[in-house]
Amino acid sequence: MEALIASFGLVAIAEMGDKTQLLSFLLASRFKGRAGSLIAGIFAATVANHLLAAAAGDWVAANLSANTIRWILSTAFIGFAFWALVPDKLDSDEHPKAGRFGPFITTLVAFFLAEMGDKTQFATVALGASFANLWLVTLGTTLGMLAANVPAVLLGDRLARYVPLEKMRFLAAAMFAGFGILVLMGSDLGVAGLMDLGARAN
Repeated sequence: MEALIASFGLVAIAEMGDKTQLLSFLLASRFKGRAGSLIAGIFAATVANHLLAAAAGDWVAANLSANTIRWILSTAFIGFAFWALVPDKLDSDEHPKAGRFGPFITTLVAFFLAEMGDKTQFATVALGASFANLWLVTLGTTLGMLAANVPAVLLGDRLARYVPLEKMRFLAAAMFAGFGILVLMGSDLGVAGLMDLGARAN
């Protein structure tokens, strides 16, 4: 359960203001009234992308020593913290192309490609290496992706009125840095690990 909670929380926060959320805004404006198809496309693309990423992390955990993994993961999570501070934007080649494909296929392809090389994909690899259950990691990161992007599809630009998207990247950076410190200190990730970190700081 720790894998599910940690994966969900990290991705849900990291996705706020991320380029895939910007993509959600764009798709919602392009395919008005097709929210169900857009959400289904986001779900399918995320499961496919993050299952591969979690499996890669699981492979790393099975083939490297615990000490090597600890240093790789701590460096990666702290690196993600700095990466999260950089505001995201969609490049012109990442905009979904208008064509004969409907909203589901357009969203599926656009989201899968946008997630390739994105920080949440690499974070999923790291989470897969941190936890033994790649299915719970995939479920957690997928639910986190939906938590961030479904409101973007349903509310569009109005979401920014309710959630300070520009400021969310600082919270994401803090969470990534916290995970990096936990790994470096040899603590467990997730809720118990975060509580342990807080107890050590007091």
